[in-house]
Amino acid sequence: MTRRRALFAAVVTVAATLTGSALPAAASGALPVVSPTPQQITRTSADVSLPSSVALVTDATTDPAAKDLLTSLLRDHGVRTGGHGLLVRLGSAGTGVPEQAEGYALSVSRTGITIGGRDGAGQYYGVQTLRQLFVRSGHGWAVSGAAVRDWPNMALRGSIEGFYGPPWTTADRLRQLAFLGEVKANTYIYSAKDDAYLRAKWRDPYPADELATLGQLVRSATAHHVEFTYALSPGVSVCFSSPADIAAVEAKFQAVYDLGVRSFSMPFDDISYTKWNCDADQTAFGGPGQAAAGAAQVSLLNTITEQFVKTHDGVRPLQTVPTEYSDLKDSPYKTELREHLDPSVVVQWTGTDVVPPSVTTDEAAQVSAVYGRKVFLWDNYPVNDYGQSAGRLLLAPYAQREAGLSRYLNGIVANPMNQEAASEVAEFGAADFAWNDAGYAPARSWPQALARLAGGDPRASAALAVFADLEHLAPTFGPTPWQPQAPVLAARVATFWQRWNAGDHRSLSELRAYAVRIRDAAGVIRGGRVQSAFVAEAGPWLDATALWGEAMVTRLDALAAASRGDQARADRLTAAADALVTRAQAVKTGNTNRWGVRQALVGDGVLDTFLAQLRERS
Repeated sequence: MTRRRALFAAVVTVAATLTGSALPAAASGALPVVSPTPQQITRTSADVSLPSSVALVTDATTDPAAKDLLTSLLRDHGVRTGGHGLLVRLGSAGTGVPEQAEGYALSVSRTGITIGGRDGAGQYYGVQTLRQLFVRSGHGWAVSGAAVRDWPNMALRGSIEGFYGPPWTTADRLRQLAFLGEVKANTYIYSAKDDAYLRAKWRDPYPADELATLGQLVRSATAHHVEFTYALSPGVSVCFSSPADIAAVEAKFQAVYDLGVRSFSMPFDDISYTKWNCDADQTAFGGPGQAAAGAAQVSLLNTITEQFVKTHDGVRPLQTVPTEYSDLKDSPYKTELREHLDPSVVVQWTGTDVVPPSVTTDEAAQVSAVYGRKVFLWDNYPVNDYGQSAGRLLLAPYAQREAGLSRYLNGIVANPMNQEAASEVAEFGAADFAWNDAGYAPARSWPQALARLAGGDPRASAALAVFADLEHLAPTFGPTPWQPQAPVLAARVATFWQRWNAGDHRSLSELRAYAVRIRDAAGVIRGGRVQSAFVAEAGPWLDATALWGEAMVTRLDALAAASRGDQARADRLTAAADALVTRAQAVKTGNTNRWGVRQALVGDGVLDTFLAQLRERS
């Protein structure tokens, strides 16, 4: 089975796993699933078979990155460029191309394939959509006959590496940048808390080797049409009124501007405004407090906007994270920003809490009014660097963000986990939502995210769905999670007990089959189809899942034996299951997070509770 057809089949398989039932076969002529969900996509013709070579037509406006992607895409499907016959056109705006920035129009018919972009990014995204339309045709390839008009609803879409704890490696960051380009996300904010030169040592210049690594990341971002945003956090020690500190900010920005950075942020999160870092600020802004802190931050942000942003070619509007970043209430601090901050400065907001259970249009409208501008959502999901997330991978879908937020937000960046590859599950949904919030559906997007991680293999996708259900709990800073743990397993368990207590013992064999899938999921995921980085990151949780699954199978067998009156066998199986539970509880995470080594939690509160209930019955 080919990767493209396999991916479509995998989405169907994962969706069936989530619902617990088979799905109807796709209608004849149905188009492959495209993500992010396009604004407009229609079937216009039969699939178009690809010859061994095509005539690639470009012009002076053709985006180099889009052309490179298109050429490699065709080559991967056995098609050479430079031949005759089927025309493949790639270039600037033309008939039918949307007016919106980053918009594109794609047409596939027997007369050829045409991709027109409003700009270079639009062309690149058009090719990313074409990538998803390839289907197998006999011994060769075809492209689904379709017409697409598409554009993003939000201007800024992507991720912010803003977590605490062990950092991503350069390989992690390079993989993340490629992923963002693949899902039509255009923003990566480099706000790594482990980088001392961003925060504690913000005045100091980078050593040559670290500057070279940053340059590598910037070049990779550019190649994927991702804006590398450099976030300097001077608030821990800055003297706002000091010309020397202002010059230090400009010097730091200049160093990375010379690497190709054209987007900058100056966050003031996680600092205090109850004290100044220098006596001069007391004289310049008065006693420390909300209003004074707002005035000081506005002064620095406006100065950098005037002296750096507006004097350097190609620089995007400056971004900031206010000290008050997670509520809706007006305050003297916010009044200073609303009334005096340069209107071009982009303000970030995390929702109504550091980790909000939901984000609504009413909340976004309120905060936009408070700050006097559209805000930029720093979404603290799926980040797992805080106590409530200790021992967890967060693999639930991107959810509880309300359609219509694009009216009030100019973008969304997801703050990922310390585990980069695992973060791509939720980030996939965040990019999908930010592109087309009106068309977003977690139940459609999440299976696509899992199928992508599985390389389109249906069996691996189904195993990932089982595993992700056991890592579904999404905590907040409070005691109540905003997404529940193991909802599929919990529903199956509830149904089992209802039927079992009513005397329907067939329910045991059905649940046992799902327990076998839990037991075997780790082996399937490690079987070679799933992204290797994900497999490595999830190692402890996969180990624990295999043990918990075996314990569940064994406990169900004990219950079956007890129900037949074979208590001796039931006791032996109960003892074996006890040993498996002990081993499962002993599996520890690596030291990969701020919270250190912990038990690798799997389906906790559902799976362990069910096993305890089974023990009582056996």
